Amino acid sequence: MRSSALWQSLRDRGMSTLAVMGMTKNTGKTVCLNHLLAQAKLHDTAVGITSIGRDGEERDQVFAIPKPPVLVWPGCLVATARDTLLRAKVRWKQIGATGIDSPMGEIVIVRAQERGEMEIAGASRSHDQHRVIALLKQCGAALVILDGALGRSHHASPAIADGVVLATGAAVNGGGGGIGDVLKKTRDRLAILGIAEAEPALAAQVQSVFERGGVGVWNADGSCLLDARIATLNAASTLLTLPAESVATIAVSGAVGRALWQALSALLAKHPGLTVVVADGTKLFVDATDLALFARAGGRLCALRGIRLAGIALNPFSPFGGSFDAEEFFAAARGAFPEHVVSDVVLAESTPLEGALP
Repeated sequence: MRSSALWQSLRDRGMSTLAVMGMTKNTGKTVCLNHLLAQAKLHDTAVGITSIGRDGEERDQVFAIPKPPVLVWPGCLVATARDTLLRAKVRWKQIGATGIDSPMGEIVIVRAQERGEMEIAGASRSHDQHRVIALLKQCGAALVILDGALGRSHHASPAIADGVVLATGAAVNGGGGGIGDVLKKTRDRLAILGIAEAEPALAAQVQSVFERGGVGVWNADGSCLLDARIATLNAASTLLTLPAESVATIAVSGAVGRALWQALSALLAKHPGLTVVVADGTKLFVDATDLALFARAGGRLCALRGIRLAGIALNPFSPFGGSFDAEEFFAAARGAFPEHVVSDVVLAESTPLEGALP
């Protein structure tokens, strides 16, 4: 196996914690994960891995179709629920405990002693993930890879991960629109994840809101009009009752759903040039068209911390039919996203790595 562009991208950016997230199920996230583990072995990089859901099981828990296993290498550190170790197809040695409970037992840290298959189920809560990452690094991991789960992207937040690999592919093509449809949906997701980072002065102004939680509002002079420690999902009514005084900036620390977004759009109509700051793109539960309309109306949306994209991983195969020609899909994606590293890791693995399983 030769060094891949995807691996080189994350190393060039100095990423030590990487989240791998899929556009949907069956977009090749596990295959991408295995590629990165093999690359770490090739480059003699100590690697740790955990999951916010469950990965490596023989069959998909939703669609009951076969899944590729997670393939670990000798020396790989794994943070996983204790019950998953009963099904491990490698020898392993426990080197640590986290004290974090899960439905499948305590999350423990083990070191793989040979190459083979493992099932991985890690911590699901953000603060527990922080602890697991720290422990993996204390045990020697120079790179920690976080495996994502369907419909959950908080692990890709820059508060947790230095960078993100987005897996997309033919399985996204639910409407039958072909490669063009997949690329459009991928572009829409990138627009949400990739909102621009706030400049230092603005970040300093709103920082306290993100430290304490809630919502903050400022006028054009920088005077604070509101500092409410309320759940952001319930903040729409509070914002809509703001006094008529000019509003210039709103900071929202938590999730932005449909109701809150509609309130922000209504405030933009009253206060032209409104700036909205969110924690990062993983907190936005709206559509890319919503962001485009907000910008077209003169609003500005930015993140306290921007998400760094290490690359886009492609899977031309769909278990539900409608697979693509791999070369055609790869060429189309590279043309659609010239600013990003685009990789089909199966195409990249043209030379087997010594010691690989048959």
